[in-house]
Amino acid sequence: MIYNPILCAGILGWGAAQVIKFILFIFQNKSVKMERLYGSGGMPSSHSSMVCATLISTGRVSGWDSPVFAVMFVVAAIIMYDAANVRLEAGKHARQLNEIMQKLFSQGETADKETQFKELLGHTPLQVVCGAILGIGIGAFMPIL
Repeated sequence: MIYNPILCAGILGWGAAQVIKFILFIFQNKSVKMERLYGSGGMPSSHSSMVCATLISTGRVSGWDSPVFAVMFVVAAIIMYDAANVRLEAGKHARQLNEIMQKLFSQGETADKETQFKELLGHTPLQVVCGAILGIGIGAFMPIL
């Protein structure tokens, strides 16, 4: 049987964060939105959870001083920075563009869903930290056999 604990930890980190996002959305909005099971943005960051679970598993399997762990650390840092900064700002831009489009279309025409930009792209720093904590926990307790 083939078992890759690093890959399994990453997938579990992503999946756990997505399920938590889905459940939190139901409690906060009193409705079900299936997109929350696979979509980006929201609490906790599934990107952070995935890369941190992978990072910790890599350290446990390959060694904390290995070149593979060093590369994974850099990748995790880039992904979490991107989620909390670049993609968060892109989401803010999308929101403003959607507002402009709505004002333009409110003069007689109607805006359809296909012309709207996706606003939920990035994460707040708290969402990134919560995703990182979830991923670290998963990576720390994933069996490495």
